[in-house]
Amino acid sequence: MSPQPSAPHRDALAGALRNASYEVLPFRSTEDKVLAHVPPTVPLTVTATEAKGLEATVELAVRLGKNGYQAAPHLPARLVRDRAELDDIAARLLESGIERIFVIGGDAAEPAGDFPDAESLLIALAEAGHSFRNVGIAGYPEGHGRLPDTVIDDALRAKAGRAHEIITQLCFDPATTIGWARRLHAEGLRTPIRVGVPGSINRQKLIRVSASLGLGQSARFLRKQSAMFWRFFLPRGYRPDTLIAGLAEQIGSSDNALAGIHVFTFNDLANTERWRQRWLARLT
Repeated sequence: MSPQPSAPHRDALAGALRNASYEVLPFRSTEDKVLAHVPPTVPLTVTATEAKGLEATVELAVRLGKNGYQAAPHLPARLVRDRAELDDIAARLLESGIERIFVIGGDAAEPAGDFPDAESLLIALAEAGHSFRNVGIAGYPEGHGRLPDTVIDDALRAKAGRAHEIITQLCFDPATTIGWARRLHAEGLRTPIRVGVPGSINRQKLIRVSASLGLGQSARFLRKQSAMFWRFFLPRGYRPDTLIAGLAEQIGSSDNALAGIHVFTFNDLANTERWRQRWLARLT
């Protein structure tokens, strides 16, 4: 493990890890792995892929909710056909007790219907009166592979007023994430930010997950996260300790809105939870 953070920031980091959220993929084995390894106090997000469609994501989120988890399905705007389908999805989630969603534009080359981006879907939800306790949106400290920075910045500002938190894409440079968060804060954006960090994962697991996503989805994933891919192919895989230590002293600082950690588990839930508990044992 990396050196322990300085005493003034230890409590902030311990709180962030204690309240960390996990991202899981909607595979057949996911529910069993969550039940076996993840405490119900850990909020979850469930990704959506073109290969599996929205139904797998919604179904898993509902099942996890029935097991006592706070599960937020990803709702990629470009996979939703129209307002009727959106109404059906929202009603199903709310009737099942799902109170959290994560709204993104999605990577589909063409929209399936009426929603080209996350903002249009958020507006439609509000106009239809679908109210969720927590709505998350995506943040991009290193920019977006397909869109100019100005477009991403404008979109974030437009969406932030309709969201309760921002969850960032993976970024392996703490200084980049911190600088991005400070800039947003200086511009007046106060929406709490969960920093996306990778869980502790080995390279064999990454290969299996990538293959399970389907060829097209995996190719896009690797193009967007090539730096992450090569880090995970270190001899023993990747552990995020250095990244966490670099972020530790800024979580809870007054010049940014960094408020927590969101762990991309790639469904390696046993190793990820062991890693989190080891950190908490060091900090408390």
